[in-house]
Amino acid sequence: MQTQIVIFGLSITSSWGNGHATTYRGLVRELSALGADVLFLERDAEWYASNRDLPRPPYGRTEIYSDLAQVQRLYAREVRRADLVIVGSYVPDGSALGEWVTEIAQGVTAFYDIDTPITLARLAQGDVPYISRALIPRYDLYLSFTGGPTLVRLQEEYGAQRARALYCSVDPAGYAPEARAARWDLGYMGTYSADRQPALERLLLDAARRCRTARFAVVGPQYPEIDWPANVQRIEHLSPVGHRRFYNAQRFTLNLTRADMIEAGYSPSVRLFEAAACGTPIISDYWPGLETYFRIGEEILVSRSADDTLRALQELPDEERFAIGRRARRRVLAEHTSRHRAVELLGYMSEVLGRPANTAAVSAS
Repeated sequence: MQTQIVIFGLSITSSWGNGHATTYRGLVRELSALGADVLFLERDAEWYASNRDLPRPPYGRTEIYSDLAQVQRLYAREVRRADLVIVGSYVPDGSALGEWVTEIAQGVTAFYDIDTPITLARLAQGDVPYISRALIPRYDLYLSFTGGPTLVRLQEEYGAQRARALYCSVDPAGYAPEARAARWDLGYMGTYSADRQPALERLLLDAARRCRTARFAVVGPQYPEIDWPANVQRIEHLSPVGHRRFYNAQRFTLNLTRADMIEAGYSPSVRLFEAAACGTPIISDYWPGLETYFRIGEEILVSRSADDTLRALQELPDEERFAIGRRARRRVLAEHTSRHRAVELLGYMSEVLGRPANTAAVSAS
């Protein structure tokens, strides 16, 4: 019998200014490929409606709704009968939605937190619009972008029934090496964040000011007025179809992490896996648990200063640079594809239901 899954997510139709869409696209596509019937429900928001780069995803079924009342009127039957219902972080009115879902759903219910450290920091100040302390124990699963000690904390401090890591992932068909000349020595892609900006200044912009012959790029929306060095190219936005070309046009790419995620650790970003799948060597800030996903010095480089960044750009032989990229790609294809995440999710659902997990083979090319 076909597995029925309903997902309420921030957005699957627009990747503008959020990393949720990329994650949901890969997950829904692979769940569908594994035989699940997936309904994705997205709240109609002006910001995303004006910037939909995938208005009609070709996998599963996507519906746009206007408010909670409309959801309850049109989709109660699907929610009630689904084998699995997921409510994601940052979904508008997500807390009220979760109260309703956990009340009527007859299958497994899950909260999918793509922003776990940020969520917990806000919960420390009080309930947030998409989750509450009282709601957490009502979900059968708390799916988290953050692993490690945070999973124990979710269960012991917040009463989560089962806290399980469901990290971001990459689509191997969309991210792969390309034979092209490097356009930039170092690039960074990420929406502006005040807590990431000091690291961007320290690891990329200071390096650019000190090495005027090197070429740099910063991609992402919402940046304020900044005195960008002349050798730093600014690109406002790249849709996911342009990510592969961007990674492959760099000698190295920079990964930066939000402050809350650094503090929590064990929070790999989707950009980390995308770049690695392209075989582009990664220079990253350090956070606890990084070595769980990549071997430092062999599959990824760590920078704590402009000196570290420039040392990699100027002193690492091309042969070793390429080898680091190849090793990181092998690691990602073996552990961090969208297919891996879909199989893990079905396994967690089976765990709740007390039946053997789906052990469908996971392959990476």
